[in-house]
Amino acid sequence: MEIFLKILLVVFSVGLITVVLLQKGKSAGLSGAISGGAEHLFGKQKARGLDLFLQRLTIGLAVGFFVLSLVVAYVVKL
Repeated sequence: MEIFLKILLVVFSVGLITVVLLQKGKSAGLSGAISGGAEHLFGKQKARGLDLFLQRLTIGLAVGFFVLSLVVAYVVKL
């Protein structure tokens, strides 16, 4: 059981890395980093198509990775 969970954790981590690298950059340079946060916060940019799919997949994989990390830590401690 422990080995299966660790393998699943590695699969989630590789998937998360891959999905993040597949996404295109939201801003360019330092000026984009400052103004990009406000645009994202107030919803000026709407993701569509592949960008929306990658964004949702990233959220799903991140939540799965976090939960799986907690489960693996709990199982190992037992």
